[in-house]
Amino acid sequence: MKIDLSGRTALVTGSTGQLGRVMARTLAQCGADLVLHYRGNEAKANELREEIRALGREAMTVQADVASLESVHAMQARVAAERGSVDIVVANAVAQYQWTTILEQPTADYFSQFETCVMQSVHLAKTFVPDMIGRGYGRMIGINTECVMQNFPTQSAYVAGKRGMDGIYRILAKEVGEHQITVNQVAPGWTISEQDRTNRTERNEGYESSVPLKRRGTDQEIANVVAFLASDLASFITGAYIPVSGGNVMPAI
Repeated sequence: MKIDLSGRTALVTGSTGQLGRVMARTLAQCGADLVLHYRGNEAKANELREEIRALGREAMTVQADVASLESVHAMQARVAAERGSVDIVVANAVAQYQWTTILEQPTADYFSQFETCVMQSVHLAKTFVPDMIGRGYGRMIGINTECVMQNFPTQSAYVAGKRGMDGIYRILAKEVGEHQITVNQVAPGWTISEQDRTNRTERNEGYESSVPLKRRGTDQEIANVVAFLASDLASFITGAYIPVSGGNVMPAI
């Protein structure tokens, strides 16, 4: 048994980010062709495209503002013209900002999180799900966070956006399930990335002490779960919020 995405096309938003690039590579290694979305880092997107082509898979880059329905529609039109249908959508893009307390957090940061968490999810659904319904197949995968279960100080804007995203994904799962479209979320913990390896910041004893597995997870471990949910091995899983956090957060029944 293996994860086989041969014949599938996957879109990863925010593909040039620390997690996005590993997800894209992993989906390609499983046999998928890739649509690599970026907002501003065209050079990294082009570099990633060549990496994926070197793996023997097709890849294209596309620029879009996921906070704009018009921009996402334009992205889909270009993908349809050049690649055809998208089978797997991974919503990974999110605005970056400086975290601080609610009293000090600029209100603009709450709007940016709403736009790139909630509205990105809505825009991607409105744009890509209708074609999935027509084909009776699709995978919608949102990248959430363990933070929505922690509610620690300074997390408010991020948690607000991701909790809103959670509601969209759970309801979408119920609305499109009859068409054999699965809708799930992966919730990373504080993950070791390429940047951590470069800066030698992989270890954080304070955080690790709270994790049952006593370590931080890796970007590859997050990407593995995304690939699983994208595959037919996960064909009867939908509406799930799956922490990949070494047990640091545990949804209760």
